[in-house]
Amino acid sequence: MPRRMMAWEVAAPGPLDTGPLVLVGRPVPEPGPNELLIRITACAMCRIDLHLVQGDLPPRRPGVVPGHEAVGRVEAVGADVLLWEVGQRAGIPWLRRTCGVCRYCERGAENLCLNAEFTGWDADGAFAEYATVPAVYAYRMPEEGYTDAELAPLLCGGITAWRARALAQMPMGGRLGIYGYGTAVQLAAQVAVRQTDRVHVFSPSASERQLALDLGAVWAGDPAEQPPEPLRAAMVFAPAGDLVPVALSALERAGTLVIVGVHLSDLPALRYAEHLYFERTVRSVTSNTRRDGQDFLAHAAAFPLRVAVTPYRLDQADRALADFAADRVSGAAVLA
Repeated sequence: MPRRMMAWEVAAPGPLDTGPLVLVGRPVPEPGPNELLIRITACAMCRIDLHLVQGDLPPRRPGVVPGHEAVGRVEAVGADVLLWEVGQRAGIPWLRRTCGVCRYCERGAENLCLNAEFTGWDADGAFAEYATVPAVYAYRMPEEGYTDAELAPLLCGGITAWRARALAQMPMGGRLGIYGYGTAVQLAAQVAVRQTDRVHVFSPSASERQLALDLGAVWAGDPAEQPPEPLRAAMVFAPAGDLVPVALSALERAGTLVIVGVHLSDLPALRYAEHLYFERTVRSVTSNTRRDGQDFLAHAAAFPLRVAVTPYRLDQADRALADFAADRVSGAAVLA
């Protein structure tokens, strides 16, 4: 008789008070050829999960299990898997599979793959006791310096923040603005400070602004405020389109704005002379490449990051998601 496990599935996307996330029993999945079976020990909650459960991001399969910031131990390896062994610490990220042959994959931009698949969207994720992942898309996680719960948030927010800074084309010692709140902002600020950026953080939360200063930011204020100096680049993490003109107004000439996230509310009207003139650039971040993840995790292993987490049991995932949506969580909400 096949082993059983607990898992949360998106039964009917909608507002959280309608109960869209349902706890069910399922068979433990079998790893396919070239896949790993991971016993999940920690899975962080990401805003993508919230968008998926609420229906902002339409599910691509019925009853999908969310969760794509997962850490655990290899329980079993499928046929043809190389370089992985049972018991190794592994990470499951958002990017699950790419075709390898489209024009984007061929030029090294696999994050833009025309046939990409994503964990917790196209395939079941890690709001469960076990999950599978293609072996070549799993990450080897640092064995020291972090608990599993601390590592989990690195697998989306951390990697995305790493890629966003690269797209911002920041010179060493440049002035960087970070708009938003939560773990991704905290990780982005730490990485930027270590790369000698003069970091300015814009958050509606007084406690988050103080934390940013503690992490090395030179200034922290409300999103409506103008920074004390023009910004070379800015990153918007909050899914709020109305922050885009605010951030553009804070940029110096030839500055770059990077919008981070898979969902953004509608943009208000932009005024060309005020927001876009003087060769300002607007870019978005779409997922990440495996190289982004490898580089970021190597940095995190060499220079440990401060990661605040609030743990929840797996059977509390619906409560954790509600707390996360209402900004009642200190640090990252992690099923552990």
